[in-house]
Amino acid sequence: MTLNLNIKPDIKLSVKQTFGIESEMEVDAFSKKNEFVPELDKDYKFDRDTTLAILSGFNFNKRVIVHGYHGTGKSTHITQVAARLNWPCIRVNLDSHISRIDLIGKDAIVVKDGKQVTEFKEGVLPWSIQNPVALVFDEYDAGRPDVMFVIQRVLESEGSFTLLDKNKVIKQNNYFRLFATANTIGLGDTTGLYTGTQQINQAQMDRWNIVSSLNYLSLEKEMEIILAKNKNFNNSKGKEKVSNMIKVASLTRKGFIAGDISTVMSPRTVLHWAENTEIFKDIGYAFRVTFLNKCDEVEKSIIAEYYQRCFGEDLPESMINIKV
Repeated sequence: MTLNLNIKPDIKLSVKQTFGIESEMEVDAFSKKNEFVPELDKDYKFDRDTTLAILSGFNFNKRVIVHGYHGTGKSTHITQVAARLNWPCIRVNLDSHISRIDLIGKDAIVVKDGKQVTEFKEGVLPWSIQNPVALVFDEYDAGRPDVMFVIQRVLESEGSFTLLDKNKVIKQNNYFRLFATANTIGLGDTTGLYTGTQQINQAQMDRWNIVSSLNYLSLEKEMEIILAKNKNFNNSKGKEKVSNMIKVASLTRKGFIAGDISTVMSPRTVLHWAENTEIFKDIGYAFRVTFLNKCDEVEKSIIAEYYQRCFGEDLPESMINIKV
């Protein structure tokens, strides 16, 4: 990966004009786009508080972590802010397969002057630190302990990074930015919904300057998102359908919190349901293949009741297919 180390923000953007958020803040941005800038989604709907937190990270070099339920748009919020700022952005998913070597780098055999030689290849972390990029760690609460301690070194905005393999101390680029997303907030999973997550060292959590919470939206906000992506529903009948879809999702969320069901509909699921309804032209069948088939057999009757309450009609018995 190559990137011009000398590029830097050269324009200011109005937050109000660019993001539609009531704020007098102006934010640094790049006038030109490069290959590392995320694709722009013109229809994206921003949450005010989360967006302001992310913008503060870009503008004032603050470490920002966004946590909340799955499917609420945590990572997309960051990448869509970056897209509008033309800020190069790299995402790394901290699943259990990401190791310390993946982040820092390793020796690799390369051919030079016709000979095979061993050369140290820097990983994504030292490369990012030296470049004007926003590095986003997704699933931050799923990272392995050895990986998390590597990341801890760069959480301080002025912190340097010692690359022991090359006896080299790396200073952070003035426009390197660091973000993370997580389903939990460092205390581990207390709901049973996010297995694989773990507690995060509180000394490390203390190094995050800004913690933003992004959870389920109001019906109106969620409808805005669905309609922006599915314009064929943007009429009176379509809005009624989408409203009922969101109401079903809301009931699954309440049912999950109450312990009645173990699977929950995220805004992403509702979006997929709307898209699949357009494909199959059958809202009940689309519901089945989008969500119902993911659910435990013994819970399907409860979820079918949610559907009936919102749409005023029963799902076909064959869809529920309860096994005893």
